[in-house]
Amino acid sequence: MSASETLLASGRKLLINNYNRAPIVMSRGEGCALWDADGRRYLDMTAGIAVCVLGHGDAGLAQALAAQAARLHHTSNLYYIETQILLAEALAKRAFAGKIFFCNSGSEANEAALKLARRYQAVVRGKPQRTEIIAFEKGFHGRTLGALSVTGQAKYRQGFGPLLPEVRFVPFADAEALRAAVSERTCAVIIEPIQAEGGINLPPPGYLQELRRLCSERGALLIFDEVQTGVGRTGTFYAFEREAMVPDIVTLAKGLAGGVPMGAMLANDEVAGAFEPGSHASTFGGNPLASAAALYVQRAIDERNLLARCQETGAHLSHALLRLAERRRPKTRGVRGRGLLQGLVLESDAAPVVQKARDKGLLVSVAGGQVVRFAPALVVSEGELDEAVAVLDAALAES
Repeated sequence: MSASETLLASGRKLLINNYNRAPIVMSRGEGCALWDADGRRYLDMTAGIAVCVLGHGDAGLAQALAAQAARLHHTSNLYYIETQILLAEALAKRAFAGKIFFCNSGSEANEAALKLARRYQAVVRGKPQRTEIIAFEKGFHGRTLGALSVTGQAKYRQGFGPLLPEVRFVPFADAEALRAAVSERTCAVIIEPIQAEGGINLPPPGYLQELRRLCSERGALLIFDEVQTGVGRTGTFYAFEREAMVPDIVTLAKGLAGGVPMGAMLANDEVAGAFEPGSHASTFGGNPLASAAALYVQRAIDERNLLARCQETGAHLSHALLRLAERRRPKTRGVRGRGLLQGLVLESDAAPVVQKARDKGLLVSVAGGQVVRFAPALVVSEGELDEAVAVLDAALAES
């Protein structure tokens, strides 16, 4: 047997079967390329599900991790952590002012946001009756019970009930339904500024501003889940920066530490005050190693001008996908997205096309069932994007 076959046999025997894994064992990576255990190269347009913003094998990130690991890799939050404070300072210079809680994943960040919102309404505002959370159909916020409870896709919730009570789902981008839903019992509204897992769904112009106005008017908190759209993915550090409004709470993860597990919840000063010592915690949250990685990512984004680069390469990708969509009609229905979060919408299930592309050496993923998702590293080149679109074109031609 080949190296991959041997490892696959062991993995299938020992690992819980909760992932629909492709039969590939990844061994190493460099930039926007991955190699499996048998040495086959793949062009990676997934970046670990929008995580590896600097690509694979970034030398500076590896050096930052090695230096920090040799110095101090864990202490817990019983003490202040140097790299965590420096990271908080770097994030505070971005477009959201307030205080930060660090954790290990997007689900954990959203759990913290939901807990903070409930506690703020009950303890700070003295309104314990405001417990209802409004979320959106086709939304995705994570796999833990609280985050799953506000995920608007039934397939993820099946078999895990009863979940968090007092959650109401409304159609995404339906302003009238939203106005009817937010009431004196609404604790918070949680939304992705662009629904990623749900199919790269963008709200219409003005919708998020109306949402902000409505929450402010009716006393509900506004939570933006920027787990996938944040850290430069759409061409600004936060997707909300293009919307001329600011939420009360923002959650981040995925690209935050460039592939090292890390999440964060940011809240404005008033809302953040609802958490006091003992009210919430994370043993590994903001540990020295993850914080050093995230701090390096922050510096790299600025020093390499990755936000502007993402806007440029994102426009290039969008135009290339639009040309492909026109060429492959009626198999395709269009393109949607922003920056380096783009989706090619198909007339049918995207999974067979994604598999055929993988067989040809291209890694893309499915979003919302009928969308081929591109979420490459922010360092991707236009040449690599052209190569990827050409392979996808060939996959569509054979589908």
